[in-house]
Amino acid sequence: MMARKSKQEKLFDIHEEALREFELIQTALRDERMQCLQDRRFYSIAGAQWEGPLGNQFENKPKFEVNKIHLSVMRIINEYRNNRITVNFVSKDGNNSNELADICSSLYRADEQDSIAEEAYDNAFEEGVGGGFGAWRLRSEYEDEEDEEDERQRIRIEPIFDADSSVFFDLNSKRQDKSDAKFAFIVSSMTYDAFKSEYGQDPAAWPKIVTQRQFDWLTPDIVYVAEYYKIEFTTETILTYEGLTGEEKRVSELELEENPELGYELESMGFREIKQRKLKKKKVHKYIMCGKCILEDCGYIAGKNIPIVPFYGKRWFIDNIERCMGHVRLAKDSQRLKNMQISKLGEISALSSVEKPIFTPEQISSHQVMWSEDNIKNYPYLLVDPITDGTGNVVSIGPASYTKAPDLPAALAALLQLTESDIQDVLGNQKMGERLIANVSDEAIGLVQGKLDMQTFIYISNMARSIKRSGEIWLSMAKEILVEEGRIMKGVGLQGEVTQIELIKPQYNQNEGRIEYLNDLSNSDFDIAVEVGPSSSSRKNAITKALTNILQIVQDPETIQVLVSMILMNLEGEGINDVRSYFRKKLVKLGVVKPTEEELLQLQEEAKMASQQPPDAQTQFLQASAEEATSKSIKAKADTMLSLAKAEESKAKILEILSNVDIDQQNQILKAIKNFAPPALESSDIGQELGDRRTQIPQIDELSRV
Repeated sequence: MMARKSKQEKLFDIHEEALREFELIQTALRDERMQCLQDRRFYSIAGAQWEGPLGNQFENKPKFEVNKIHLSVMRIINEYRNNRITVNFVSKDGNNSNELADICSSLYRADEQDSIAEEAYDNAFEEGVGGGFGAWRLRSEYEDEEDEEDERQRIRIEPIFDADSSVFFDLNSKRQDKSDAKFAFIVSSMTYDAFKSEYGQDPAAWPKIVTQRQFDWLTPDIVYVAEYYKIEFTTETILTYEGLTGEEKRVSELELEENPELGYELESMGFREIKQRKLKKKKVHKYIMCGKCILEDCGYIAGKNIPIVPFYGKRWFIDNIERCMGHVRLAKDSQRLKNMQISKLGEISALSSVEKPIFTPEQISSHQVMWSEDNIKNYPYLLVDPITDGTGNVVSIGPASYTKAPDLPAALAALLQLTESDIQDVLGNQKMGERLIANVSDEAIGLVQGKLDMQTFIYISNMARSIKRSGEIWLSMAKEILVEEGRIMKGVGLQGEVTQIELIKPQYNQNEGRIEYLNDLSNSDFDIAVEVGPSSSSRKNAITKALTNILQIVQDPETIQVLVSMILMNLEGEGINDVRSYFRKKLVKLGVVKPTEEELLQLQEEAKMASQQPPDAQTQFLQASAEEATSKSIKAKADTMLSLAKAEESKAKILEILSNVDIDQQNQILKAIKNFAPPALESSDIGQELGDRRTQIPQIDELSRV
């Protein structure tokens, strides 16, 4: 039987395994990542376009740079910054009114705002567009690091710099978001002094070979350390308890071991165990390593995903090797050729363009001062001495020959035009999109701009995938971190409005007769959705333009009011926040915009106050007029009922009299009634009543037969 390994031996094995895995990954990806690093240097660092053998060839010659690529890359970056992509959590059952999903979205935006996530996104996007690969990370930290008793944590989104040379995933992972990776590395640098202060030992650098020789900041004091994230699978037993009312509760066996009172509490409440189930759970173990050992075993981190989000500009798998590139690589040769031609032109233009005479020393020996001062004093003529032969005869007076200005090679002029065209074909014709031409419609300009956008849309689309992955990692971490009952947190709405959210808020359910907990993220399970709008203008500007066009064809006053309010709510500018807030409140009151919890409470409070306040003078007048009209109607109805009652009373008296007289007298009375009775007392009705009475009075019935 083998002896169990000690903790130090296990850590040693993990360190050796990590070194082997990292060596395999770095060796396989070295050439690709080196190209990514060189591409980023090429467009962003002055002089980097002459690095390598080309610079050695032009060592003693002018080396000019006309950096066309930098402007093209910056345009793509600015398009992204003008169209931010954010995460929306969507209920899996398609319920758009799921409040918990909206709360998750608000909490995610709040974490983005508090951790300045824009810096992480912008850095990853720029590295991906420039070189082909970028990344950022998510990390949990305590809200108050100085308070030992405060266990509350928040999620922070942080940048990873030089991701192409510092972030490496499992070679077996094929998905673009690396959700199938089993482990990953982040390599970062420290000075020797910082390393000794942090870990209390002599540094041993983690092996890193993806570096560029022209690192301006590289010094011998730099040492590399690695963060190692490894997926581990554990088996957990879940116990299901059933209460007296049929309610079920699930508790892990580990929770019962850590808190034995929990089991007694469930039994005292009438719960009994009905089943057990073993679940396979995924956890992430984190280590910090140097070249010789594991510096720190950080244990399991929150969530079940490796908290690193990769971003690729363009990505392929060719020959089982992951390859990527950005916007720079295909334009590098054209840019180098452009620089060479400009440098050659500069060298030619620096040479003298004036033809200079060539003399023998004897011809100007006595006039050299005059020739040297000619450029300054501009003599009307210049003198030279003649050349004579041995007998004293003059052989030559003029110059022997002249220097000539250099000719511009025809091939160089043709290449200049071809190179400019090639750069535009690779990077896109930026001039057409940025130039404003008179008498050209907005639609035509939009078509030109849209054509440029299609060349760069792949970067925005890939960034949306990375943002979606970031939301998945955040939700996985939030389920384990945001679990404090009654914890008050900040939320941020879609328009930037700040709300207050109470986690795990108890509420009594009258229908089921039990207490429910609202805003509980521990059991939440949502789909992640991101939106990518047109990159030629900001989303708000696009919405404003569309609403303005719709406003021209709408006739309904209420619809016009809604559209105008939405346009003003989406305006951007300094000092316009109050106006936007006013029109948002207006749309909320109209029921167009869904209110936040705070706005809903405010509306309820306003309605309550309005019901308690006395109405204004106009409202009082209208109410009084309505009451007066109602009272008159009631009085008229009462008078009518009174008249009818009197008529019925008169009819009853007449019938009583008729029952006591003979038939002749009855006929005479009926005639008199017909002539003089009021309209309400019809004779036919009296005759009918009389007929009914005849069946009851024998005398009248007898007269009737006669």
